[in-house]
Amino acid sequence: MFKLNLKIALRNLWRNKTSSVINIAGLAAGLSACLLLLLYINYEMNFDRHFRDADKIYQVMTNFQDASGKITSTGGSPGDGIAMAIKAEIPEVDVIARIGGFDQSLIANQQKGFKKTDLFADPDILKVFNYEFIAGNPNSALSTPDAIVLTETTAKLLFGTTDVLNKTVRYKNSNDLKVTGVIKDLPANTSIRFDYLMPWSFFESINEYVRKPSWGNFNFLAMARVNDPDKIDLVNAKVKKLFNANYTDQRNENFLFPLSDKHLHGEFMNGKSVGGDIARIYLFMALAFGILLVACINFINMATAKSERRAKEVGIRKTIGATRSSLIIQFLTETIVLTMVAVLIAVCIVEASLPAFKNLLGMEITIAYDNTSYWLGILTVALLTGLLSGTYPALFLSSFNPIQTLKKKTARANLIPINLRQVLVVVQFSFAIMLIIATLVIYKQVQFIKNKPVGYNIHSLAEVLQDGELNNKFDLFKEQVLKSGAVTSVNKSSRSMTDVGSWFYGFKWPGMEESGKEIVFNRLETHYDFVKTNGVEMVSGRDFSRDFASDSAGILLSSTAVKAMKLKNPLGMNVTLFGSQLKVIGVFKDFIWDSPYRSGRQMVIIFNKNPGGVINMRLNPVNSLSKNMEMISGIVRNINPEFPIEVRFVNDLFANKLQSEKTLGILANLFGGIAILISCLGLYGLAAYTAEQRTKEFGVRRVLGASVGNIMKLLSTSFLKMVFIAVCIGVPLAYSLMNRWLTSFEFRTTISLAIVLIAIAGIIVIAFLTVGFQAYKAAKANPVEALKYE
Repeated sequence: MFKLNLKIALRNLWRNKTSSVINIAGLAAGLSACLLLLLYINYEMNFDRHFRDADKIYQVMTNFQDASGKITSTGGSPGDGIAMAIKAEIPEVDVIARIGGFDQSLIANQQKGFKKTDLFADPDILKVFNYEFIAGNPNSALSTPDAIVLTETTAKLLFGTTDVLNKTVRYKNSNDLKVTGVIKDLPANTSIRFDYLMPWSFFESINEYVRKPSWGNFNFLAMARVNDPDKIDLVNAKVKKLFNANYTDQRNENFLFPLSDKHLHGEFMNGKSVGGDIARIYLFMALAFGILLVACINFINMATAKSERRAKEVGIRKTIGATRSSLIIQFLTETIVLTMVAVLIAVCIVEASLPAFKNLLGMEITIAYDNTSYWLGILTVALLTGLLSGTYPALFLSSFNPIQTLKKKTARANLIPINLRQVLVVVQFSFAIMLIIATLVIYKQVQFIKNKPVGYNIHSLAEVLQDGELNNKFDLFKEQVLKSGAVTSVNKSSRSMTDVGSWFYGFKWPGMEESGKEIVFNRLETHYDFVKTNGVEMVSGRDFSRDFASDSAGILLSSTAVKAMKLKNPLGMNVTLFGSQLKVIGVFKDFIWDSPYRSGRQMVIIFNKNPGGVINMRLNPVNSLSKNMEMISGIVRNINPEFPIEVRFVNDLFANKLQSEKTLGILANLFGGIAILISCLGLYGLAAYTAEQRTKEFGVRRVLGASVGNIMKLLSTSFLKMVFIAVCIGVPLAYSLMNRWLTSFEFRTTISLAIVLIAIAGIIVIAFLTVGFQAYKAAKANPVEALKYE
């Protein structure tokens, strides 16, 4: 029976080539879009979940509090002293590791060197994360201060092989380390990423602030493994008391949060997770299955549209003994065959487009062909698609009365469920216009944030890490690079302008209220010409200057810091920072260094003769970019030959902060376009069948004097009415959903009337062109041939 059903199915698909091609193309496009989106969703959902016992791994977080105990914000750096306190006092935590670094630092052997991401951690990090060792013993790999663990790629980059145990590498051209382990490269969807790992004892040996951790500083991460996740509430009840028990200058509380949830649930309010990027994942889940639904709607519409053709077939088969169940199986077989062909095409499309898709998103998304669940997933999607597409047409076509169909007494209106088809078309185009509006709103929001004043002159601003001899010979570099004409100003700072990130407590000033002890500030250390080079806007006062010897004990405050300190005129005021008395010489406007989606937070800038971070350079606009880079690279190469040259542009670094919304915009654009294309395919097929069914009517109308325009209007109007209804449904829904999305941003654009009008005009034009082409063909047909129809 199956063989017979398959043969009949193949014959029917071959006989109706046009509808088969439209259905296969629509389903293939829908399935490939759905599969690509599901690959992206799977990538995001599995962040940090590939480690053994991932549910037991937690990150220590901090709830910053004011004097009354109210939580003001939540951060990922828990305070430099908390990790060892948890290790000593919380037995439910099996192991805990401090983590620092994440800098691009030189790692080299005698032949070559590269700037790669470093990481320092306690040896217990190898118990928190089960990194897969290719060589070495995880129990002893970080037991000595001169040890280093390389990733597989880093080992091959330096030595061409992973057989590198006990070989020597040089860190920052100053410390020789012995390779004690090589691990497999970390998956791309891992939060704690590095190219080489060094022990905490080595970190302490090269940094005094690491040797003497302060509870009032927030420089490091801490990762813990608990023995029973079900008791996490009990653990957190103990952990939250530790900070205030050990440090009384301000109030704070720590808590453990699942690392596997941090990526998608990283937004906190009042100390509790309130979501985050998970909302974007839900959006793309809806988009994936929405596109698939649009493709299925196409199939249903096409199948029911050609129902009159198959009515006689159903009547004959029922007359000779076919049961309704056998007919349902027959029609479902046709659908499954068509779906399987579409699936094969979709898999090929996914494979071919995946490299471009990865480049577009900047993500390492892969297909695990050896994973059984991947193929089961595809099979499940295919079967669901086939059943969703074919169930209604099968039930509908198998319900025809054989006597009425053979006598052609069944009214066309009863044969063809016009109302249902209209509803499905409305659903399709409602979805399409929602996607158009969503895409336009996302684009406008990204542009709004992108064009929002950064607070400093981000253009023509470059930076280079102050590595090696650039640290010792900064004055020589500055002299030569200014003399070359490549730059107009040079400055050095402890951090990049886009990533300041050094929080601290303990700032004191005259008239400070008791609640002032609870304010957490961010700190940037810098040298002369900071304002001149970076273009930071001053509210009052001045930059650090060589003309004032006292500026070595000067400090700049941000506008938000002045407000938080409740000061009216801070210029000339003496303040105390870590026991040192400093004088306020300027107040600057807040600039965006953290998140472009939030208002500025209190910040101070202090003078440091040798901050040892990055060198900022204002490029000379008179020269071409390539010429400036050539001159700068030559000077860096002469002064610092041991280190690779890496000049970064600040506007590129800032653009990376918008990556999340850019990804959202790219996916909405791409898959919104696919959804519209599929909708148009179905509309075209539907218009073609409608025109065919009304061939004789159009012939009579042409003979009686109807013009081509009249015929086109006659055929197009019914479809455009459905599009108009879709607009009336889709626009309010899109407005409501996107308005809710915008409320998640502190700084946000608005959904203007122009966006709605552009979306409406766009969908009407697309629908008219799709239907109009078929209407024109029908109107231009020879009326004589039309009257011979049937």
